[in-house]
Amino acid sequence: MNKVIRTLVLGLALIWPAHGQAAEMLQIKGSDTLINLVQKLAEEYMTENPGAQIAVTGGGSGTGIAALINKKCDIANSSRQMKSKEVDAALKNGVEVKRVIIAIDGLGVITNPRNPVTRLSVDEIGAIFRGEITNWKDIGGNDGPITLYGRQSNSGTFAFFQDSVLKADYSQKMNHMNGNAQIVEAVKQDVSGIGYVGVGYVKDAEGLTVLKVAAKSGGDYASPLNAMDVKSGKYPLARPLNQYVSGSVQGDVKKFLEYELSSRGQQIVEEEGFFPISSEYKDYNKKAGL
Repeated sequence: MNKVIRTLVLGLALIWPAHGQAAEMLQIKGSDTLINLVQKLAEEYMTENPGAQIAVTGGGSGTGIAALINKKCDIANSSRQMKSKEVDAALKNGVEVKRVIIAIDGLGVITNPRNPVTRLSVDEIGAIFRGEITNWKDIGGNDGPITLYGRQSNSGTFAFFQDSVLKADYSQKMNHMNGNAQIVEAVKQDVSGIGYVGVGYVKDAEGLTVLKVAAKSGGDYASPLNAMDVKSGKYPLARPLNQYVSGSVQGDVKKFLEYELSSRGQQIVEEEGFFPISSEYKDYNKKAGL
């Protein structure tokens, strides 16, 4: 939250220059997973480019995408890909969306450090969040109920986890939290808890266990904290982190996107606990003119 306030204050301070005329501000909205990273990128960009104004707000990937469709923002942060119905809605409203990939996330599954379970398969995680496995003793832990912490339905992480892991509905007993930080704090306090968050929120892993995950039972277990595991695809819950823009990329939007994808921008990506994009994603971004 301090990062959000700091960037907004910096942006507001730049809106009213000495001559008293308001300057246009670049509006970025969406993903909670991306907000801290993009806040930091915006802060550094504005420091290096006096006169630039950027406001970054959250609300979830769905919120950002809806804002872009309705022409209420310049860039939508999204931890999931846009749905076909969203692309169609954008086109009907005169918005031709383009996707840019700015980082890679190893979605982390977290537990309390007093819980002896340190690794699970994707199938086991899915069964837990579907409500089929409800006691830790059934997967090698202590005898006790499992408490689920997940995101709200407007979250891209909620959708990615459901599509990639559950492949069905979430348990009705899952606690729906407003953001990654809330899940982290809840699991730190709850020995029975399990949750999922962007790797940037657990880069130091203090007060948490970040589980090693295997694609299937009996497979190799990998950690989202290991860059090689994520980049090689060994870690099964890796995903690209996206930004969506409207039309041809130009002007202030293009300058900021180029900064995010520059060597300095990708260094910030790593400093914030995520991973820089691969050559495959660099080639993809060229399609958007970057």
